[in-house]
Amino acid sequence: MAKKIIITIDGWSSCGKSTLAKRLAKELGYIYVDSGAMYRAITLYFLRNNIDIEDKKEVKQALKSISLEFVFNPNSQHSEMYLNGENIEYVIRDLIIAEKVSDVAAIKEVREFAVAQQQKMGDKKGIVMDGRDIGTVVFPKAELKIFMTADNAVRVERRFKELFQKNPNVTIEEVKNNLEMRDYIDSNREVSPLKKAKDALELDNTNLTEEQQFKKAMEWVRARKS
Repeated sequence: MAKKIIITIDGWSSCGKSTLAKRLAKELGYIYVDSGAMYRAITLYFLRNNIDIEDKKEVKQALKSISLEFVFNPNSQHSEMYLNGENIEYVIRDLIIAEKVSDVAAIKEVREFAVAQQQKMGDKKGIVMDGRDIGTVVFPKAELKIFMTADNAVRVERRFKELFQKNPNVTIEEVKNNLEMRDYIDSNREVSPLKKAKDALELDNTNLTEEQQFKKAMEWVRARKS
């Protein structure tokens, strides 16, 4: 039986982390864990329930009422995010969630809650997880760590195309401001800031097609699995 490994993919917003992670998981028959979706789900719960994120006691209490799980959808062939039994996969992709998620993810108690759940998911190995601190905090001993990056203008364009399909009223300026704000919060937060793990392999996909980046990542996977 082939050796199963843990693959972590960290990096900036809109670098295509989840696209690569999903494809690797499918190719390898691994479980894909979208850590960003977990933070988005928590953000959605906080927004729906008017949780004051400045109030630690309120945040801790709210986290006790949150149950997160990934459920495989045979139609889409992907695992989808469920919050307290409700499929929220598409609700959490809205810009209103994107505008709040970095603030929520910066809260120490929220990160501890999410990390504990993520580490549990990795007990049996054979998973691909993407996020901001997966290779540095969640799985510091992962066999393969990838850090993704791309030119800012390219990232803005990619994000704009993605959001425009769902909301034709969105402007490129709004997307640019949102990305810059998220980059700043993600890399400057006190708890688990976004940074490249010392042993991570950097994948700059500014000028790469999805196919080219997938082939490169698969070469790294084969080297680690052998």
